[in-house]
Amino acid sequence: MDYHYPLDDSWSTQEVIDVVHFFSCVEKAYEQNVNREELLAAYQKFKQVVPGKSEEKTYFREFERASGYASFPVVKEARNSETKTIKMS
Repeated sequence: MDYHYPLDDSWSTQEVIDVVHFFSCVEKAYEQNVNREELLAAYQKFKQVVPGKSEEKTYFREFERASGYASFPVVKEARNSETKTIKMS
């Protein structure tokens, strides 16, 4: 990993941990596989930190620019899937 997660200086330590964990789950979905329930729980915590849709899109865009991994398709797959793990191709 040669990039940085998009973070806000005003976030608390726990909020930073929650956001980093969510983006880490997105990475795992592309690089190996991620537990669907863990991903959805991480997304819920992410949404507590970043509740606004436009803010969410901004952070997703920044993360995709830095990492090459698109967050929205991962979340959509987790929501629509019944499988235990999510693996993006």
